[in-house]
Amino acid sequence: MRFRHPDGTAVHLAYCSNVHQAEDLDGVVAQLAAYAEPVRESLGADLLGIGLWLAGDVVTELTERPDAVHRLRTELTARGLETVTLNAFPYGGFHREVVKRDVYLPDWADPARLRYTLDCARVLAGLLPDDARRGSVSTLPLAWRAPWPAASRDAARRAADRLAVGLADLERDTGRTIRVGFEPEPGCVVENTVQAVRELGGVDPERLGICLDTCHLAVQFEEPDAALRRLADAGLPVVKVQASSALQADDPTDPEARQALARFAEPRFLHQTRTAPDGTVTGVDDLPEALAGGLDPGSPWRVHFHAPLHADPEPPLSTTAPELTSALGALLGGPEAVCDHIEVETYTWSVLPEHLRPHDREGLVAGLAAELAWARDRFGELGLKPLSGTECVS
Repeated sequence: MRFRHPDGTAVHLAYCSNVHQAEDLDGVVAQLAAYAEPVRESLGADLLGIGLWLAGDVVTELTERPDAVHRLRTELTARGLETVTLNAFPYGGFHREVVKRDVYLPDWADPARLRYTLDCARVLAGLLPDDARRGSVSTLPLAWRAPWPAASRDAARRAADRLAVGLADLERDTGRTIRVGFEPEPGCVVENTVQAVRELGGVDPERLGICLDTCHLAVQFEEPDAALRRLADAGLPVVKVQASSALQADDPTDPEARQALARFAEPRFLHQTRTAPDGTVTGVDDLPEALAGGLDPGSPWRVHFHAPLHADPEPPLSTTAPELTSALGALLGGPEAVCDHIEVETYTWSVLPEHLRPHDREGLVAGLAAELAWARDRFGELGLKPLSGTECVS
């Protein structure tokens, strides 16, 4: 969906396709018919944005076969869909039974990560709508935090510089501007905006910046206005925003809260858990570790579990939806839009507790549509006006 900010900026709202399991091109195309088009129809929108996740094998096929890019773009157009952003954080295997730390591989010290990211940018240049100002690609925050020796850090910085050069070359060759945003995440080399400034300050701001995930921001107890000022002062643009909410337990000593949290402790993804007594953030790498006594229960816990935007879990748990609303206000509620690509990224629908997860295609479509409707309503409250799919956004 497209919106016009009061400053004239066209703002794109999409949902991320990493919620769907597909690691070949036929599977990606099938997603569009099975999920994305029905979501659009449910919302009554004439055009819906979808932030594609394309696994490494799919991207290789698309870069080696120009007809495959044409096929994908044709399928998007035929179904009233558009893509201005790709999620290039997971490389592959995102729906295996156990993912955990494998999602951070290959990291930015591995040349394979640079190749994959540039290939994603090339594919996106071929998918962008003709009137789109630019495209965006999100990527991991360099690596999981350990081991991360000086040699790896130096290799990652050189890769970032080569990435900027490659994106400039792509723009020269295609006329399309693609930017890449590194996404701070708890437990990684870059887990907050302070570390983003330290590790990424000085990169080419025309090509590189930050993908701000609002779940991660909340889990790290970062205040949105301060985080955005910090990034702006360092010359790090917010290339993309992933609109997401974290799970919250206000009183982790409450037996009912702990029992409810335990139902979210599932084996596929990491659920980093943080608390901030006296303003100092401490945490553990996964929710089961916190529940086993690894984290101080004396103040609220926030859990890296992307919860549906539009609905709280059953009490006594809640989500950080208020923090998400605050972040959207900081990003879009001022005289100028800080970011123009917003992607709803609740990839955890299939691992929600049994009584909360959708059990068929129709249930997932309804949930995704409800999240986008929630975001659309917040945009309206901030003064953004919806655009039809035929209105030029440039």
